[in-house]
Amino acid sequence: MQSTANWPIIGHEWAVAQFGKSLANGRLRHAYLVTGPASVGKTTLVRALAQALNCTSAPAARPCGECRSCKLIARGVHPDVPIIEAEEAGGRLKIEQIRDLQTTLALRPVEARYRVPMILRFHEATPAAQDALLKTLEEPPSYVVLLLTAERADGLLETIVSRCQPVTLRPLALEQTAGVLRAHFGVPGDRADLLARLSGGRLGWAVRAAQDPDMLAGRDEALDRLEELLRAGRIARFQYAETLAKDKPALLEMLSLWQTYWRDVALLASGSRVPIVNADRAESLRRVAGRVGADAAGRALEAVCRTADYLARNVNTRLAVEVLMLDLPGM
Repeated sequence: MQSTANWPIIGHEWAVAQFGKSLANGRLRHAYLVTGPASVGKTTLVRALAQALNCTSAPAARPCGECRSCKLIARGVHPDVPIIEAEEAGGRLKIEQIRDLQTTLALRPVEARYRVPMILRFHEATPAAQDALLKTLEEPPSYVVLLLTAERADGLLETIVSRCQPVTLRPLALEQTAGVLRAHFGVPGDRADLLARLSGGRLGWAVRAAQDPDMLAGRDEALDRLEELLRAGRIARFQYAETLAKDKPALLEMLSLWQTYWRDVALLASGSRVPIVNADRAESLRRVAGRVGADAAGRALEAVCRTADYLARNVNTRLAVEVLMLDLPGM
């Protein structure tokens, strides 16, 4: 019987149980598409599945985390478990990378039971790269299990989505996230609660923020800058838009922060009793809420969400940010 007790996964128990059952029954699909928000645990989950598939310990102990195969996969250097992703932050996964992968997959595994390519952030793949992967998905070798991750499936070719087993991860409950931070990472109570709220249940983000003080400092700087923009004119806003457009990954993270900000402002402006995310900035949030009002805050939240959606669909980054700057209210 395949056990799931050894899987290095916190939360997402249903997904681990699903994989464990498939392994135990020998009913693996040839391809899995794991979707969910950034830092929710997609890469950790597919890495654990790759380990379970190729672990050399007894079935009940897989993945053991201690055998040669598990250790190589954990380090990202196993010859049969290649990691395919965009070559630079904010870039695209290209057709040449998929073709190179296909050449590798034509060969039998070097030392493992399966070749298990991990194709990360597949939503960053060019249309040509997506199209190129279709042939492999249609006629995969028996020794290949493809593991794809993406933040969302609706930007991918329908023919790719239909040929994969979907696994959709959702953020953890905030109480569970805070509990993990306290129990496993020694984060004090109030700080664990704040990080859980800021993460929105994305445990990967919360853990990184707990271990890297610069992340919270960067978050404070991003929200301070937003409040400055509310008092700035069009020229200053467009100048900042030019700066933001140069670093798409940082921009996407900032938009995620701005979403929490405007949600909090809208809640406070409408008199809601729903807890706010940025509790440590309650005073400045109330001040902004009193000046812009609930309707303007709601429109700003919609504009930020719309911009993030545009960027996920690879529209012109600078144009999208400039439009956002025009949509932000003034004070």
